[in-house]
Amino acid sequence: MTEKMLGKEWTRSHTLKSALWFLLHFAIFLLIGAVLLLSNKFSQLGEFMSAQGANYLYAIFCVFLLLMITYFYFFFEDREMISGGKNIALLFMVLDLHLVLSCLIGYNIAIYARPVALVALLICILVGRKDAIFMNIIAALLIFVIDTFAVPDVSNKECYSSLIISFSAGMIAIFLASKARTRFSIVAIGLLIVIPMDIIIFLLEVTGLIGPETGAITVEPSFQRIVTQMGYGLFGGVASTILFLFVLPVFESIFNRLTVFRLRELTSSDAKILKKLKAEAPGTYNHSVMVAQLAEASAAAIGENVDYARAAALYHDVGKLHYPEHFTENQGDYNLHDELTPELSADIIRSHAKDGYTLIRAQHLPEFLADIALEHHGTMPIRYFYAKALKMTDGELNIEDFSYMGPKPQSKLAAIIMICDASEAAVRAVNARSPEEAEKAIRAVIEERMDLEQFSECDITMADLTKIRLALVNALTGVYHHRIKYPSIKYRRTENGTKGENQ
Repeated sequence: MTEKMLGKEWTRSHTLKSALWFLLHFAIFLLIGAVLLLSNKFSQLGEFMSAQGANYLYAIFCVFLLLMITYFYFFFEDREMISGGKNIALLFMVLDLHLVLSCLIGYNIAIYARPVALVALLICILVGRKDAIFMNIIAALLIFVIDTFAVPDVSNKECYSSLIISFSAGMIAIFLASKARTRFSIVAIGLLIVIPMDIIIFLLEVTGLIGPETGAITVEPSFQRIVTQMGYGLFGGVASTILFLFVLPVFESIFNRLTVFRLRELTSSDAKILKKLKAEAPGTYNHSVMVAQLAEASAAAIGENVDYARAAALYHDVGKLHYPEHFTENQGDYNLHDELTPELSADIIRSHAKDGYTLIRAQHLPEFLADIALEHHGTMPIRYFYAKALKMTDGELNIEDFSYMGPKPQSKLAAIIMICDASEAAVRAVNARSPEEAEKAIRAVIEERMDLEQFSECDITMADLTKIRLALVNALTGVYHHRIKYPSIKYRRTENGTKGENQ
């Protein structure tokens, strides 16, 4: 029995493969933990294990149980994350980093100096808020188990306070990070999570000033210890965000994850490909910017990710960089296609979809950008050159020789870009100024693609198409609106001031 998973079949082989990947990374996690915790005890390992072996065995079982719970969480709640080894490696790499830093900092500096919100921030930005909440709980429990059963020098009070600090700081970081839009706004989150951390530390440490018999506050010189421990809390909160900023680009690059920060960098006018497009194909660049505005409005109308839609629109035509002068928006008065056969012209025009896919993948940009660049024309015929070829021959023509090679749009975002791309050109071509004229042109675009079954492989609905059409009418009539005709006046300066005369 199988069930659908993102358009692919999830089978028993997927389950077995994902479980084996999980077990492999679990073994690596245990090996790293063993090296960290036993590194200074190798000379007396036998004696130490005879005394503490039961505790270590208990800790290993608890860690195994937590990681199995993690596997089943993703199996039932977010199967995409365990559909491939790369995603599983991402999860464990974050946990490995957290383990190493927690052990090194916690046992060599102070237990409160740990970057407690690092896992929460990384998973929230790289994967999503829902999964970050779960992984934050797992990370806090993992370190609690290690502190309690594998490190005899840590007191119970410190273990419990470390657990609540890790959990609360991570949760606060997740809720705040979901609204962060710049990398350095994360630093402010580090300062905010310090507040609950230091309150917990203060309340824990101040109990050491309370006399056990009388309940009165003693005059023991522990004030310095409280300040020191709260200072470690400050260090831990800020270190979480500083380390996050340092390692996030590494994770973005290794796992090719599209974060909100990277997305903003990719859609900046200074982005490498967009800068080249602006210089070498200015007409295409301006068209892409216009399509991006339309795609944002369309995505918002049907509840799709607006930032993703904008990025996809900006990159959908980058394949035109190979032959920019062969596309109308980049030409002047001379059309190079006048000297070419319709078949050759069609080959050049339709190649920009595949060229865009190749260029985006070669630059190691997010895969969905490449997919949409390849899909945004689907298998539509190139009408102009097909009609030109029909005039030049008496025989029948194979329309596929004058059509894009596909595939058809596989997602709602790809369908949005297909519609917005064609609608912008259609409304501009007929010089539509009124909402009625724009609506007629956009409706024709959508109906033509429906007739040619361009939306048959994505999950877009008729209700979605209606919302997109209405959003495009509003957006395009706002751009190509009527303007009043300004009177022609000639101004001249006189001794009494500036005067104007009708021409």
